[in-house]
Amino acid sequence: MSDQINRKKVPFRGGGFKPRPIRFVAPFVFLALVLFWEFGSRTGIISNLVLPAPSEAFQAFLDLYNSGLFWKHVSTSLYRLVFGWSIGTALGILVGLLIGLFSLARSSLLPLTSAFFPIPKIALLPLFIIWFGIGEGSKVATILFGTFFPTVIATYGGVDNVERGLIRMGQSFGMSWLSIVRKIILPGALPAILSGARISASIAIILLVAAEMIGAEYGIGAYVLMAGSLFATDQLIVGVAMLSILGLCVSWLIGKAEKALLNWRG
Repeated sequence: MSDQINRKKVPFRGGGFKPRPIRFVAPFVFLALVLFWEFGSRTGIISNLVLPAPSEAFQAFLDLYNSGLFWKHVSTSLYRLVFGWSIGTALGILVGLLIGLFSLARSSLLPLTSAFFPIPKIALLPLFIIWFGIGEGSKVATILFGTFFPTVIATYGGVDNVERGLIRMGQSFGMSWLSIVRKIILPGALPAILSGARISASIAIILLVAAEMIGAEYGIGAYVLMAGSLFATDQLIVGVAMLSILGLCVSWLIGKAEKALLNWRG
């Protein structure tokens, strides 16, 4: 009887190190930051010449929206971003799989990838302008080239990190090479591929802005450049906010893809 009384229930310890979403924290922090920013601007703690108040930036956004140029800038940037990033990611996954699966491709393509990856891709924009012209081709090529190499490295790294015991188990059960690739290697490498896609999307946005600052009439980067040249800090804040929202939307989409494709991880 005394043993039963002294027994204590052992708490479950298997849920550690698993991130737990906490709602309303991020909006609260963002709102507090904006309110502090507005208060600092209205009281003179923050100079409006250096950093305009959020209310002034919002008015600049309304002016941009009412002028009809908002959707023109956003749609142009989205076209360049989606087109360049999609092709660069698809080619990067293909080449990364070739490097990860075939010795000949690893011996021939991996040294080239290692040689070209450290090159700042924006430094190649003048060369792309010579090759593809000042129009859309050079801008899309810059984004494509910049997203290709991180995707290659993430993909073949994911293939290399697949547990070899699973591959040997598949071979021992008589699975074909194609079945092993499709059912073991690809699912095992998918987390690394999606992480690479998240990184390459951020790189694509950076390259998008840089490319649009050179010889572009429309686009978020062109709008930011125009605002900076006119010292219109309120418009500059609007451009930066548009880029931030674009990055958040891309991250949200990739997060949805991760939940849908990696639900087997539990």
